Amino acid sequence: MLPDPFTKLDGTRVSTKDDWRCRRAEIMELAETYVYGQKPDKPDSVTGTVSTDRITVQVSDQGRSSSFSATVDLPSGSGPFPAVVVLGGLGADTDTIKAAGAAVINYDPYTVGNEGTSRSNKQGAFYDIYGSSSSTGLLVAWAWGVSRIIDVIEQSGGNILRADATGVTGCSRFGKGAFVTGAFDERIALTMPIESGTGGAPIFRGVSRESGAQPLDSAYTEQPWLGDAFGSYTGNPSMLPVDTHEVVAMIAPRGLLIMENPHVDWLGARSGSVAALAGAEVYKALGAEDNITYWSDVQDGTHCAARSEWRTPLQQSIQAFLLGTGSAPGQIRISPSKSGNLSEWKNWQTPVLTDDGGDPGDPGDPGDPGDPGDPGDPGDPGDTCTASYRTVNSWSGGFQGEVSVRNNSTSALNGWTVSMTLASGQSISNLWNGENTGTSGSVTVRNTPWNGTVAANGTVTFGFVASGNSSTEPGNITCTSP
Repeated sequence: MLPDPFTKLDGTRVSTKDDWRCRRAEIMELAETYVYGQKPDKPDSVTGTVSTDRITVQVSDQGRSSSFSATVDLPSGSGPFPAVVVLGGLGADTDTIKAAGAAVINYDPYTVGNEGTSRSNKQGAFYDIYGSSSSTGLLVAWAWGVSRIIDVIEQSGGNILRADATGVTGCSRFGKGAFVTGAFDERIALTMPIESGTGGAPIFRGVSRESGAQPLDSAYTEQPWLGDAFGSYTGNPSMLPVDTHEVVAMIAPRGLLIMENPHVDWLGARSGSVAALAGAEVYKALGAEDNITYWSDVQDGTHCAARSEWRTPLQQSIQAFLLGTGSAPGQIRISPSKSGNLSEWKNWQTPVLTDDGGDPGDPGDPGDPGDPGDPGDPGDPGDTCTASYRTVNSWSGGFQGEVSVRNNSTSALNGWTVSMTLASGQSISNLWNGENTGTSGSVTVRNTPWNGTVAANGTVTFGFVASGNSSTEPGNITCTSP
């Protein structure tokens, strides 16, 4: 099972957004300690310049200094512009980024943390300061470099680039770097990892069981991407107190667009889908479910190709999170061939996090908490449990749906079953927070072991992705309880 992102180290559950900020700090510390290595605090001195074609960075910390630079490619029009940092020249399509109105910052991570070195002799601007034998892996070193670029943009006066509207992207090993970069710097408004593979978005616990996915020990030894401490867990990732769904959660509620390739087994896309689905539960708890998009339903299997399926969500994400216009795509598009089952990994419930610590489950007057029926007959199953459906997202050939199960009684509900009828041509490919019988026509969904108890006047939800036309909603939706 995946660790519960909503349970703090002291065993208490997160119930407010303030609680989540504290929990996020705990997750970050766990990720540094067990997976990536420590990302140092902001250095003593960061200086540099921003021009229309170049950014220079000079860093001094702990009595040591280093420097590096990046190139800038501006879109048409007048600035200041938002910008997307592209790691290693390999990430989201730069023509699409510029056409959407954002600048491209081409950043060479190898100048900050070079590959091809031993763990005891790491090289690059990061290790010039923090030591060649630092236990911090390359992914955090690369993330440190992006943070220093943002420092310089902040100091530049904002005439060319906006410091409050930065995105990051990368593919393959640079997808791993983009994923970690977005998680560890909350100034990054949009994170876009592509085909990041083992050590990136896919859950560690999953890739060890996913046929053909790169093994953990292979990713650990191929390059010093991960921190030195991770080597103790490559053979038994279930011992880790953290997993990548919680790194996804560290990015919440900021923009996140995960793009994956289901055609290359080595990339572990099935485990990537589980990370996205589990991390999306935190987005949902924060009321920001539209801010995460996951897309692996693509036709072209070429590694790091610029895919037409990703163009629209890429444009929408840049517009929503960097330009402040339009709406976020908010879609979960999982390839049927690499669809993970969240219910196999999740035994925790998702709360609704409040601003003030109040009861997130009370939608109305506490004196009359929504009982729609005869209060003298609360035991009638037809009145006790109701189910309602909504379409979360739809696209050509498929859609994402959500069913809310409500307990209308004044006592806890112990177990529920929802029945519904899908229209002709509709078929469920992935379902979470429930256990289904059937995937088309008449479908029955029962509670999982962890969400069968529904508090008085409370609500739980389950979701699914289905193929077919979304214009006809599932019908004959009923809910019963023992």
